[in-house]
Amino acid sequence: MSKIVFLDEYSIAGRDLKKITDQGEYIAYENTAKSEVVERLRGADIAITNKVLIDGEAMRQLPDLKLICVAATGMNNVDLNAAAELGIEVKNAVGYSTSSVAETTLASALALARNIVYFDEYFHDGRYAKADRAFCYDRLTFELRGKKWGIVGLGNIGREVARLATAFGCEVRYYSTSGTKREEAYPAMELQELLAWSDIVSVHSPLNERTRDLIGSSELRKMKPSAIIINVARGGIINEAALAEALNEGWIAAAALDVFSIEPLRESPLYDVKDRYRLLASPHNAWSAAEAIDRLIDCVAQNILSWKEKQ
Repeated sequence: MSKIVFLDEYSIAGRDLKKITDQGEYIAYENTAKSEVVERLRGADIAITNKVLIDGEAMRQLPDLKLICVAATGMNNVDLNAAAELGIEVKNAVGYSTSSVAETTLASALALARNIVYFDEYFHDGRYAKADRAFCYDRLTFELRGKKWGIVGLGNIGREVARLATAFGCEVRYYSTSGTKREEAYPAMELQELLAWSDIVSVHSPLNERTRDLIGSSELRKMKPSAIIINVARGGIINEAALAEALNEGWIAAAALDVFSIEPLRESPLYDVKDRYRLLASPHNAWSAAEAIDRLIDCVAQNILSWKEKQ
């Protein structure tokens, strides 16, 4: 019987794991520190991790480990070279969060365009009750219709965002972070050109050597003062210090972030943005609608089943 160990089960928010637990002896930990990885995986042939790092040093101490299931799409928390060297198969989950992340991207654009957070607080903190007029024009809002939407990384999520943005009446163009030339429904542009052209920019690329600090001070200065930028992909693609400066100096109008260079984010210039309503932030939960988590569990369960069938 397979021994399956989930290192950070908190990441699936208490959803039903029966499709996984039925496949062997199952042990789960709410979360796991780096120093605990080897001891907790000792004797296991299958490891499941969402964000816990499994590096080559740990793998070399785990002779029974045969399969690592990443309960996510990105695999930057697993040393893939060491896994290949040791004959450990690594499987990720693909496509489970496309709708959830795309919907969050549109929701972020709408929230910033319509100043949803400001006006909600205006109501709940009592200012509206004390007002002598029906309307509040402290902050003007704008429509998405007719805006130019630039997408950085036109993968599955980027294409779904493009579809939704088009449905809202936006003109869509994209930049390929891989440099691959493909036939797409939307025109391609170089990054600098796309940033200057766009009213809204959303980032949907993986974090790698090509994309780390892809958007820094010089890139943000290329954008319109009225533009907004959204990152729901990976922290580190947009330089956080540069973004804080861009918001404080008015190089751009607003930003939405669901991902950060370090998570949880302890200290950062982002906490010092002078106008808090110009930065919409959430704790890496764009992907985590209940339906998406259930699809993620299905993906992990199928990855385990497929591996077992080959043994």
